[in-house]
Amino acid sequence: MMNEVQYFKHSSAIIDDGAIIGKDTKIWHFCHIMQANIGSNCILGQNVFVANNVKIGNNVKIQNNVSVFEGVTIEDDVFIGPSVVFTNVNNPRSFIERKEEYKHTLVKKGATIGANATIVCGYTIGEYAFIGAGSVVTRNINNFELVIGNPARQKYWVCKCAEPLHFENNEAFCAKEQKTYILESDIVRIKE
Repeated sequence: MMNEVQYFKHSSAIIDDGAIIGKDTKIWHFCHIMQANIGSNCILGQNVFVANNVKIGNNVKIQNNVSVFEGVTIEDDVFIGPSVVFTNVNNPRSFIERKEEYKHTLVKKGATIGANATIVCGYTIGEYAFIGAGSVVTRNINNFELVIGNPARQKYWVCKCAEPLHFENNEAFCAKEQKTYILESDIVRIKE
């Protein structure tokens, strides 16, 4: 008995044998999914490419024209805006094969990457971090950090719902979430 497909695939999308795709995921026009692992309840917009060995968590939204190359891992609840660029080699040359040199990039739970941002390989984007549109990430980004520019620099801290946090005596309160955030040694966390 064959397994019933529990995800949506547009007729123009290509899904290679060996790809694992979770329940209620939607894969739209002109996408190509290689042998990747994609979680449940994801949305992949038009013209998204997902390479071999990529792992994408649950509830991830990837907007149009994004290529997720080998070496990238995306955790749950991540938003990736249109035309975001991921890389996987620091010094590419067309005449030198460097597949053994792929750098790992990790996008942690709840992070947002704005439209047209470029994520240079080998870095981690922290939980609930926010990368502004058009930014170029060339370093690790802390949890709850909002960065903009080229290279991406910190503008301020944000809460889980992406509102700016205003710290006083190393504490900030999010009225929407009814949660207090603590800032210690340039690290933000939710108060227990």
